[in-house]
Amino acid sequence: MDKRKQKALEAAGFRFGDAEDFLGLNEEERQLVNLRLALCRAVRRLRERQKLTQQQLAVKLKSSQPHVAKLKAGEVDVSLDLLFRALFALGGRMADLKQSAPPPSVRAKSA
Repeated sequence: MDKRKQKALEAAGFRFGDAEDFLGLNEEERQLVNLRLALCRAVRRLRERQKLTQQQLAVKLKSSQPHVAKLKAGEVDVSLDLLFRALFALGGRMADLKQSAPPPSVRAKSA
């Protein structure tokens, strides 16, 4: 959206933010969400690059295919432990998380 249009909408009382603003997350919660997203994206990218199915990854993790599907979707009931185990089982490293980090949020100016 161009800046002029955004300023006009803000002047009319509209506010701009992201899902994190809408949910009222604090900085700690934002970082946790971003870590989960980066892990999920890295695991998916590595799994696809290696042409592994969810079932094949599940076998490597001694888990189930539905659990791997939840991992891919970033569902909150998937532990960070399992996300990191999947990353490392696929040969991933911590540096892979930087490539998979979500883009920085667009922050609204306080009205």
